[in-house]
Amino acid sequence: MDIHHLKAFVAAHDNFEIRVITHSGSRFYQVEVEDLEGKHELLTRAGKPMLFRALDDVYLELKRAGIHRAYLVQHVPQDEVIGRQAHYHDPLTSRIPLAF
Repeated sequence: MDIHHLKAFVAAHDNFEIRVITHSGSRFYQVEVEDLEGKHELLTRAGKPMLFRALDDVYLELKRAGIHRAYLVQHVPQDEVIGRQAHYHDPLTSRIPLAF
């Protein structure tokens, strides 16, 4: 989903979740959109996932699209390494609310 499609999506839908995803050991962020039906899409540019170097860059892009709230999700591989189920979407342990 590119930024123009995201703007149209935001205008047409009111029940969706935006996740700003980062991986431990990485300095980049990606933006994922999940709609009411559970469909996930990454924010893209020219058909490739957009990578942001700072949260401020993410904030600016999402504000341009009319979004003012998102969740920061950090993927930490330690759970998978020791055989535990990954819990990226568990709101109490892995998501940090962002407002901008």
